Formats: sequence, C-alpha cells, structure tokens
Amino acid sequence: MAKLPATYAYTAVFSTDDDGWEVRFPDLDNAFTSANTLDEAILEARVVLEECLYFREEQKDEIPVPTPPDKVVRREGDIAQLVVADMAAVRREMSRRAVKKTLTIPYWMDVELKKSPDINVSALLQQAIMKELGQSVPSRVASSSEC
Repeated sequence: MAKLPATYAYTAVFSTDDDGWEVRFPDLDNAFTSANTLDEAILEARVVLEECLYFREEQKDEIPVPTPPDKVVRREGDIAQLVVADMAAVRREMSRRAVKKTLTIPYWMDVELKKSPDINVSALLQQAIMKELGQSVPSRVASSSEC
C-alpha cells in the first residue's frame, strides 16, 4: 500500500451573503460548509476538508489533484484560499474515536457487575476484543462514511 501524504492542500472558495459565509471546495464533491463569520468559515473549512479526505482515503476513492487558487472559477467578491488538511493528526484522532455499541449480557452478569463498580465494562470489552482479534490499537481503521 502506498504511503498516504501527511497533508493535503485544496482551494476553498468563500462566498458571503446576508446569512454569513458559505465555503465550497470545487475539486471535491459534497465538501462544503457555512458559518456566521469569515473566521469561523476558515476554521470550518479545514474540518470539512480533513473529514472529506479522510473518508475518501478509507473508502479508497479517488483523491483529485487540487486546482491552484488562481485557476479556480469564482464570482466577483468571492475569496479563494488554500486550506491545508493535517491528515496525520486526523488519522490519529479518527482511529481512537469512540463508537457506541449496544451490548446484551445475562442478567446474573449485570447483577455481579453492579457489585463491582470499579470495573470499567467498556475498557474490559475493548481489551477482550483486542485479545480475541490478536491485535493492538491500529494506526488506521476503515470507515463506512464518505464526504
């Protein structure tokens, strides 16, 4: 498997209207956001870009070549700005995020667990699953979401 880049840089187009700012990435379908202020829009743009690219990587979808800011088509008054996605940090964070699962155990086990409030059931289950799979915490995990 080819090594994934630590960062990506894509041009975002920031447009203002009466409700605030809209942000879109012309090179990436479904990568857009909005915010009340330009500062918020810049921060949101990075989050959207990082999530979009993370899910594209995980799904092994095409990651298009970025268009330089001076080549992006925009309306008068729009701002084209390069946004950098720090993928190393995103991959680390996403591989450690918690996912809620529903668990069914026998009644007697629940009664016994209540007698031992110091037992962290989530941690115990994670350890048991890793042992059963013969794995430690992975550096990357697959996801079913996409941008």
